[in-house]
Amino acid sequence: MPSLCRKCFNTFAEEGRCPSCSSPLVVSHDELFNLNIAHMDCDAFYASVEKRDNPDLADKPVIIGGGRRGVVSTACYIARIRGVKSAMPMFKALEKCPDAVVIRPRMKVYAEISRQIRSMMNDITPLVEPLSLDEAFMDLSGTHKLHGVPPAVMLAKLMNRITGNLGLTGSIGLSHNKFLAKVASDLNKPNGYSIIGASETSSFLKDKSIRLIWGVGASTQKLLEKAGIRTFSDLLRWDRKDLVNKFGSMGDRLWFLARGQDARVVSNNDRIKSISNETTLFENTNDLSVLEGHLWRLCEKVSSRAKAKGLAGSVVILKLKSSNHKLITRRLTLRDPTHLADVLFRSTYPLMEASISNGPFRLVGAGLAGLCLASQAEREPELLDDGALTRIKVERVTDEIREKYGEEAVIKGRSLL
Repeated sequence: MPSLCRKCFNTFAEEGRCPSCSSPLVVSHDELFNLNIAHMDCDAFYASVEKRDNPDLADKPVIIGGGRRGVVSTACYIARIRGVKSAMPMFKALEKCPDAVVIRPRMKVYAEISRQIRSMMNDITPLVEPLSLDEAFMDLSGTHKLHGVPPAVMLAKLMNRITGNLGLTGSIGLSHNKFLAKVASDLNKPNGYSIIGASETSSFLKDKSIRLIWGVGASTQKLLEKAGIRTFSDLLRWDRKDLVNKFGSMGDRLWFLARGQDARVVSNNDRIKSISNETTLFENTNDLSVLEGHLWRLCEKVSSRAKAKGLAGSVVILKLKSSNHKLITRRLTLRDPTHLADVLFRSTYPLMEASISNGPFRLVGAGLAGLCLASQAEREPELLDDGALTRIKVERVTDEIREKYGEEAVIKGRSLL
């Protein structure tokens, strides 16, 4: 059985502890050195960064989010054990974990660490496809000759480098396609290294829930269960044509995934088309004073992400979802690209005002599209807006203060509920 020590990178032919350094951190698999598609997912990324930067939080439950009417962005594993989950309303999270330390996201910090991790990935393969700040696919085909060791070894070295240089851990999934690589990375978190080989694909998937499929949320799951589809075995009983007739293009995708087949390639074309953020409200509302606070915080988050990536956008987007789940999207093209929270808010708020009669609303979101380099943003403020230049200067100074002293150093009144 081919085996790899994740500590000293020794490769050997038997299972058990490493014969070279006696480490129990060993991964063994028949196809260990024949697989090239990987998925890497940082472990509780935002929370792990906060614990790294503040050692006093090491043994405490940490939730990244904000406001009792907000939602959880992510939570550390201590909080997760107590039932806290991403996207959970904050009040519910605090009911399950009342002693949690709640920290507002520091998107600029997370984006910079993500950039460093991406650079380390690019050192081992040019084919890196980011999915978010904390996870990415990698195709290591052909890298054996370049590095002199199999992809499995390079992945172990990558994770050690991330831990050694950045003080963070992540989990690796290695397989023969993207779908299974992502599934594998979730099997043994945190600090995991899991493999799903081609020969075991059918037996591995057979009795698994369809929830394992990336993109199958609660509503899709209900549709599938209504059709009697709860496991991969249930999917295998359907003809491809029947699945397509019943579920459209999703049915075709399900037919292939049921057999562990995924023809998607890992693409390094990571050009971002838009930046957005949204939140589901604790209570449905059409109270503009309440919606204003949510919209401002969302605009700040979108602005922070855009600034961290050196981008601006010429199209602002407002997203609203009514209590009957009707989705309303409004777009406005600006005179000049922007990445300022103030401009984004002042552009989307009138759109929300004009749409208020469609409420009450259960979700609000804001975004930027038509992205370009930030150097093209805000050449001149609007001449008819006497306070524009002042607000731009204030936001720049606010950014500098937050960069130095943290996100909580400056908080606008409208962001407090």
